[in-house]
Amino acid sequence: MTTAKRSHNGAGHAPRMLEQYRKQIAPALAKEFGHKNLLAVARLEKIVVNVGCGEASHDAKVLEQAQRDLGRIAGQRPAVTRAKKAISNFHIKEGDPVGCKVTLRRARMYEFLDRLISAALPRIRDFRGLSPKGFDQGGNYSFGVSEQAIFPELADEQLTYPLGLDVVMVTSAKTQDEAFALLKGFGMPFAAR
Repeated sequence: MTTAKRSHNGAGHAPRMLEQYRKQIAPALAKEFGHKNLLAVARLEKIVVNVGCGEASHDAKVLEQAQRDLGRIAGQRPAVTRAKKAISNFHIKEGDPVGCKVTLRRARMYEFLDRLISAALPRIRDFRGLSPKGFDQGGNYSFGVSEQAIFPELADEQLTYPLGLDVVMVTSAKTQDEAFALLKGFGMPFAAR
């Protein structure tokens, strides 16, 4: 009986972006930034996708659609986020549902990144590239998408409540330049710096 080497997703093969990182991106980054050990090279640790919908505290259907859409986009069931404190101007009480989020790691993270870069971002109307100013001091990158309809998983659906989403890419990079080089290596379409 032979046993095949299985990846994290259980399908028997690693995602395309993970293979690209191992074979091309990591050696190039090690050479560029002078790392002698490949384990010191910056890598993608997780991707957090967040949908904020304040209307969910008043209309449960908005939250249901946001959860269903985010689950279809990410391939993982989203967790409901709740208000930490009451905001009287928006009629939100502490503990009311105000959105949902998904934290992607390992194979699902790389598959989502692949779909984001190759299928979703090119569908944005008048797209001129992502802002390179979305990096924080820890080497993490954040950006927002104004409408979730750019994802092919939702293209055939009638979206009653168009919602935006925020994407945070958490990396192990120590500097902004190294994080930029890592994401650029994956093919992230950044606008000119």
